[in-house]
Amino acid sequence: MAVRSARDRALELLGPLEARIMEAAWVGRLPDPFVVRDVHEVLADLAYTTVMTTVSRLAAKGILGVERSQSARAHRYHVVEQPRQMIERLSRVEAGRAVARFGDAAFAAFSAEFDRLTPAQRERLRRLADR
Repeated sequence: MAVRSARDRALELLGPLEARIMEAAWVGRLPDPFVVRDVHEVLADLAYTTVMTTVSRLAAKGILGVERSQSARAHRYHVVEQPRQMIERLSRVEAGRAVARFGDAAFAAFSAEFDRLTPAQRERLRRLADR
């Protein structure tokens, strides 16, 4: 089984347009910071308004940061979360949702999954939890 990179996993969590924009940002095809026009130049097959809407949604989700300048007409965006950070944050959110929705059953499921781990995986999990 092929090992997927953090970037591949993060891109799978996004919508198709969001993924195209974030991949361009994460691999350095966009300047830092960038404006919507920069994205539109890289992803020229998309309408400018589509790019603008999608970038705004990524900023609303906290994946991109935005600088709203009074003097500049265009908002400037920058990457706030790298793929690994995004995966870690969303994992915590999903785990919290599972506990809120399923209560003790979620804890039992987490425990059952823990029991299936190899000793090396358990040690890695302990190190990750200590961060």
